[in-house]
Amino acid sequence: MPAYSAPDNTQLAYHVFGDGPPLVCLPGGPMQSADYLGELGGLSAHRRLIMLDPRGTGGSAVPEDPASYRCDRLVDDVDALRVHLGLERMDLLGHSSGVNLAALYVARHRERVGRLALITPSVWAVGIPIPGEVRRETVRPRHDEPWFPAAYAALEAITEGRADADAWQAITPFSYGRWDEKAQAYEAAGEAQRNDDAAGVFAGEGAFDPEATRTALGRFERPVLLLAGEVDPGAPPVVVAEFAGLFPDAEVVVQPGAGHFPWRDDSERFVAAMTAFLA
Repeated sequence: MPAYSAPDNTQLAYHVFGDGPPLVCLPGGPMQSADYLGELGGLSAHRRLIMLDPRGTGGSAVPEDPASYRCDRLVDDVDALRVHLGLERMDLLGHSSGVNLAALYVARHRERVGRLALITPSVWAVGIPIPGEVRRETVRPRHDEPWFPAAYAALEAITEGRADADAWQAITPFSYGRWDEKAQAYEAAGEAQRNDDAAGVFAGEGAFDPEATRTALGRFERPVLLLAGEVDPGAPPVVVAEFAGLFPDAEVVVQPGAGHFPWRDDSERFVAAMTAFLA
């Protein structure tokens, strides 16, 4: 696995799939290795995917300073990867909580980014609230699923501030368009790929300045795609549309029937949307 040195000399690893123009991909988690992204449903047939393992995950080393797991500190890791790849400007993709890092990177280095793809985005970095009723409304079309009553009750408890530890596990099926054996195995593998200690630092105090980030994104004039899953309560389409409004040139694609991992729910539809945008 190829690697490079971060500015603090931490050795960071990345995966490479496919040929063609490079697309640098930032995984979510937060602080999860890029393994769960796979080849993004076959997008590697169209682009050379450069998938970063964030520090402390996957093939990347654990840093000496645990505070360096904070999202704003990770921006330097991304720019060091760009330099390592010899790119003056790079197309950038972020998924879920990795979108926060992508947003902070754009805010700091907008001249270094070409096209920007934000997949089922987390909105911490831009401070957009997600009302509990919006999350509940997003998942109600799934009321006929056999697991729905327990998952919905857990979601209600979470959004009303009365959740216990089991509630977060109970809502997991909402992240997938199909909660079958393959999705359950995928979820279990993802848990093992995440550095929970690092995740606890990622969004710590000082990581985000939403007002400044929103202002900076308003000056990013390159094309932006925000892709939402139709039934994803983690990034409801109405909230993703609000996020898109922060950019001068952004489009929103809502993938029908998709949850938080749209390349798994319908790889052909996902790849078609991505290739149309990245062409």
